[in-house]
Amino acid sequence: MDKLKLYGVPDSQEIYPIRDFLKRSVVDFDWFDLSHDEQGQGITSFDNPQKHPVIAFPDGKIIINPSLKEIACNLGWITEPKYDEYDLSIYGAGPAGLSAAVYAASEGLKTILIEREAVGGQAGTSSLIENYLGFPEGISGANLAERARQQALKFGVEILLLKEGIKGTFYDNKIHVDFASGEKLVAKANICATGVEYARLNLPDEERFFHKGVYYGAGASEAFFCQDKDLYIIGGGNSAGQAATYFSGFAKRVFMVIRKGNLAETLSEYLIQRIASIKNIFVLYHSQVTALEGEDYLQRIKIANSEQETESWHETSKLFICIGGKPNTEWASETAICRDRNGYLYTGNDVMALDQYKTCWELERPPFHLETSVPGSFAAGDVRFNSVKRVASAVGEGAMAVTQVHQYLSKL
Repeated sequence: MDKLKLYGVPDSQEIYPIRDFLKRSVVDFDWFDLSHDEQGQGITSFDNPQKHPVIAFPDGKIIINPSLKEIACNLGWITEPKYDEYDLSIYGAGPAGLSAAVYAASEGLKTILIEREAVGGQAGTSSLIENYLGFPEGISGANLAERARQQALKFGVEILLLKEGIKGTFYDNKIHVDFASGEKLVAKANICATGVEYARLNLPDEERFFHKGVYYGAGASEAFFCQDKDLYIIGGGNSAGQAATYFSGFAKRVFMVIRKGNLAETLSEYLIQRIASIKNIFVLYHSQVTALEGEDYLQRIKIANSEQETESWHETSKLFICIGGKPNTEWASETAICRDRNGYLYTGNDVMALDQYKTCWELERPPFHLETSVPGSFAAGDVRFNSVKRVASAVGEGAMAVTQVHQYLSKL
């Protein structure tokens, strides 16, 4: 079978989201560098003086500067809801959402899963997950997510990709969602598994270098373009550690930039040992990036060391930011769902501990463990207040949430 062909300029701002989407979606493709004329053969006949990304699909269709939606449409992934109403709608196709979808559909619930980007969430960007049960050799986040996607489809889950809700309201014991694309969705119960977004550094020029040397997350799809380069990763958590070990096989040197004086507080022991054993990984302790510089692309970064009270410039064209983030719950701001000051969703006992519990919860029964302050609306995974930020716990919460959805629906 012919593979999809992707043409582009390696460091262009337009190409990274496409490569990242295809990599996370486990789409096999051949890459051609348009900055080398011999690799652009077959495309040069098209009017593309700016050398925008070009995709050639196996059926012969060619699109210049495609959007992710156009790519997904041509791969047959963009659909509209089949039914007027569902038993369960799940928002977010990371480990928690995928797990919930598999369990819900396999247990007979009419289920729809909505994802605004690529299947897999943050976990889908991980180059290798080694501490997830059942995979002694490890598995990439993208491959784990793809297996879960296929499993969900086998049980009849509808998956809507690249769909972003603009408004959700709760009435008649149902959730009513309006999408930016115009569709409406109604479900008797819902699970929010929208996860978290990586935090920004909030530095001058950060936005200017976005996808032009500055990347949020592990960015496994960028590894091929880091050959023999010095690259920097900000963060000391497992995602940063996994990225460092993966990139070390491509880059000349990998520098981890962390504010603390050790990795033990934030990184799993097996990753600490591995990082220590890889000669081209260097950890810059008590450090943070304070400035970015470059012309069209990132060329250098300034790093301040709080212990030594020094600042110095470092030449690099690749900076990956893996420093935690904030939950994707802005949609809940106009609903009765209670959030903490950082935006995480309160559930179960944490709802009951709120001062406003008696006014926000009107049922005689207490909320289920993963139920928010709105009956029938559940949360699972990283988006939930006090959740454990691990793939295994997210998968477990997704399955547990479905059990509680059954309990909720049985009482309607």
